[in-house]
Amino acid sequence: MLKITLQYYPVSFDVAFLRIKQEYVVMLHYKIAFYGHVVFSIFALLAGFTQFSKTIRTSYTHIHRAIGKVYIYTILFAAAPTGLLLSVYANGGWSSRLGFCLLAVGWIVFTAIAWKALGEKDYTKHQQFMIRSFALTLSAITLRFWKYVIVFLFAPRPMDVYQIVAWLGWVLNLIIAEVLIFKYIRK
Repeated sequence: MLKITLQYYPVSFDVAFLRIKQEYVVMLHYKIAFYGHVVFSIFALLAGFTQFSKTIRTSYTHIHRAIGKVYIYTILFAAAPTGLLLSVYANGGWSSRLGFCLLAVGWIVFTAIAWKALGEKDYTKHQQFMIRSFALTLSAITLRFWKYVIVFLFAPRPMDVYQIVAWLGWVLNLIIAEVLIFKYIRK
């Protein structure tokens, strides 16, 4: 993910994915949303990975809280809202746009519920919704994984790939999250 992110620096609007988005990169709000999403999503991924360490969570609670704040604030105030804006311009037509829109809304809702549960000292609920939130955060990785697998196995048209990964990249993650929650937390 870091390698994918670094290809956009120094800032250029004619590299990688942006090459096929030239009709949108002329719009200032698209440029801001794109770079905001790229930058802050990396922070959310990195912060999220640390939050599931039992050692950090129990022995270094101050670190868990500090990194957790970075994760929550990054998602709620930058990565997810910019992702929502970008979903309007997603490749693959209305199906892809809807898939990415629901991903962004779910990311906001699950993260906000987890944050609210923390304020209510409902740590079980907090943990359940953070798992859901991180499942959606991981869509940045799984979406690309599925894209490569689908292209390798089936060689479909590019827009068909977007229509598939716009959903597969996060729905399967959420199903896995629900299984984990049911198996380990609700018991």
